[in-house]
Amino acid sequence: MCTGGYGLHAYGSGKEKIAEPDIFKQRRQLYESISLKTGMEWPYVAAVDQYERTMSQAHPKSRPIPKDAITGVFVSEQRWSGELNPEGGDSNPASIRFFHGIGRDGSGDGIADRGQDEDLLYSVVAQALLGGSSEDDFSIGLWEYYHNTRAVQRIMQFAKLYKSFDRLELSGHTFPLPLKSNYSFRSTWGNSRGWGGKRIHEGTDIFAGHGVPVRSTSYGVIEMKGWNAYGGWRIGIRDLNNLYHYYAHLSGFDKKLKAGDIVRPGQVVGWVGSSGYGRPGTQGKFPPHLHYGIYRDRGLVEWAFDPYPLLRRWERDESKALRSKR
Repeated sequence: MCTGGYGLHAYGSGKEKIAEPDIFKQRRQLYESISLKTGMEWPYVAAVDQYERTMSQAHPKSRPIPKDAITGVFVSEQRWSGELNPEGGDSNPASIRFFHGIGRDGSGDGIADRGQDEDLLYSVVAQALLGGSSEDDFSIGLWEYYHNTRAVQRIMQFAKLYKSFDRLELSGHTFPLPLKSNYSFRSTWGNSRGWGGKRIHEGTDIFAGHGVPVRSTSYGVIEMKGWNAYGGWRIGIRDLNNLYHYYAHLSGFDKKLKAGDIVRPGQVVGWVGSSGYGRPGTQGKFPPHLHYGIYRDRGLVEWAFDPYPLLRRWERDESKALRSKR
């Protein structure tokens, strides 16, 4: 538990230009190269790659990616070469096109190499651009490729973040409440809940005084804002790792914020309250606290996981960062 005034400093949330690690520099070079070849702005190229990366991380067995790969793209051999192609590992762009495979030569060496970063990412982006390069056409092209509206939404959200900050390194986090406020929390994952039927607790409860600021823990896009019978006034934020951050039982929101807006770590999005368990406006059925949950998008479904270890890490990291500034 921490005590004191409400310091709103955030670990990793500064507006200063951040020096990006080599892997991000390599990715940026790749995205800009493909942007030149396709005419699509690099943030959209980056967004496709990042969505692919989150899917590959969520399904490592069915979407294996080499450890030294720059891109996160996975394309099955059959989809790359074409379903009826007798040569499963075909790398000839002409024969791949004949059999309606998606494999393309993105590097300019005359080979459509499924193991080459530039060829992989170029092929997916080129496929999405078949219908045109406007934002609407690109969205339609993404749906044609993934046949999943969630994939389209995620990619457009990621592109919005990259365009807004003009950098790839957006991994900073902060604790959801000011460290100098009075709060306490412990692991409450899996505890039973009775209101609204038998269910388990999918998150961590952070108890604090009514009106304590609630901050975004990450860079992200506001996906949901409003009332939920269980969570009361709640807000949901999607980050670049395809994680959905859920803040519930708020007493209110920052009125300027709306769905689609971008937030950064440490930005106040609402205030601790005791709303929920009833019709809109219901308050006071439990002590004021923030219910914080995290859900991972796995493509067609979304699963909650215990946020407690991350909360402890962010609390510790932010505390160290604050001490180093003194």
